[in-house]
Amino acid sequence: MFARIALLFSCLLVGHSAFACISQESESNEAEPDADGPVCSGQLVDGAIGSRRDQDWYYFNIEQPVTLDITLEHHTSDDFDWYLYDSQQQLYRAETGAVPERASVSVDGAGLYTLKVARYRGQGWYSLDVSGIPAGGSGGGSGGQCDLGVRPAKPGGLTRYLTGSEADICVEQGEGGLLVMGGGSDVDAAFTRRVKPLIGGGDVVVLRTSGSDGYNDYLQQLLAADSVETLIVDRRQYADDEYVAWVVRSAEFVWIAGGDQSDYLNQWQGTELQQALDEVLARGGVLGGTSAGAAVQSEHIYDPDGVLGVYSSEAVTDLCHAYVNISTGFLGTPVMQNLIVDTHFVERDRMGRLMVFMAALPVGIGGIGVDEATSIFFSTDGSGIVDGSGHVYVLAEDGATSRTQASCGEPVIYENVLRYQLSEFEQFNIVTGATSAVPKRIGVDGRYGSFYINQPYQ
Repeated sequence: MFARIALLFSCLLVGHSAFACISQESESNEAEPDADGPVCSGQLVDGAIGSRRDQDWYYFNIEQPVTLDITLEHHTSDDFDWYLYDSQQQLYRAETGAVPERASVSVDGAGLYTLKVARYRGQGWYSLDVSGIPAGGSGGGSGGQCDLGVRPAKPGGLTRYLTGSEADICVEQGEGGLLVMGGGSDVDAAFTRRVKPLIGGGDVVVLRTSGSDGYNDYLQQLLAADSVETLIVDRRQYADDEYVAWVVRSAEFVWIAGGDQSDYLNQWQGTELQQALDEVLARGGVLGGTSAGAAVQSEHIYDPDGVLGVYSSEAVTDLCHAYVNISTGFLGTPVMQNLIVDTHFVERDRMGRLMVFMAALPVGIGGIGVDEATSIFFSTDGSGIVDGSGHVYVLAEDGATSRTQASCGEPVIYENVLRYQLSEFEQFNIVTGATSAVPKRIGVDGRYGSFYINQPYQ
């Protein structure tokens, strides 16, 4: 039996060697060949036993003798146990009934190890802590772009365009950032002022679901990048492929081109590519996008999947207009939570629809509207700075803001929204609200053809 499992796991380890440490169980991991991981030292993993037959498997890799301290915390009314295996045999069984279920186990560093969590009684949450795994010993360590191993084989059918070296250059990055661009002409200054100093001549990846290599030469020259690789990830099977995840995880800068944000969500949400994107800032990389690639950066995303894009004049007539659809659950970038982004802003008069999107979301939501040929770059602490020829508009609610009429089937009346208009080099901290810009109160009243309350663009 263990020989068969060892063979299965040799395949699993190759397929997952580049993936970052997990902190949350992901189903289905009820069999050893489907183990979830890698688990890393000191990184708590939260999971749950959901039924009498439920059991959860995890994996990690160790290449030297160590002593592991394994702790399984759970509710005092439950009795959960854990079991440790190498590729040949069961090494330890923790079945004492104690809470937490804890033990120290010495292992010889045989390579792949698996750990099973199971129930003796009860069901519910648990937290697993495995301490003592050497850094870099879980097949990818804690992320970063210097320990990902050999580039996997490119899947047949995936279109890629490479300019520069295929070899991964190792650049130690510090604090990353997020570049949100409004579409139209790209902002050269944003790339050279904000991105270039942070990536140290590293590797750049451009993601899209259609198009070609238009960014390759442009970004390589502008950023003095070691390489620029464009991937046309137009199928979910590619978004779940280890090659795509490896390329994104090895990049210092990841750029999502303009296109169709609904297509990005349809093809990438819930895949390994989504997970890799969500790790970029955490490992010190730079993430960004323009137009649709900017719209998917916020927690809430305007998602006109299968319908026409909504005009402001249409959106204000009904909070639940047929063309208004908002999705969530794509990226978890901390500074972009509780926000919705819109682009091509003044050029397509999108202020009205952005306020309607906000009125349809929970109280306290913020909005960011970015003009064409304009961008805002956010550091990881939330501080943003504008580049380009247009404006960035930050919308916020406070105690004076009124959702006077915000119900389905009725014109939207939304009053006293705070509007900050930012020009080049002006700053706004999206986390704290700190800025030198003076706000203006604006709103919409969808009962009238001239629906703006105060001129929002002046």
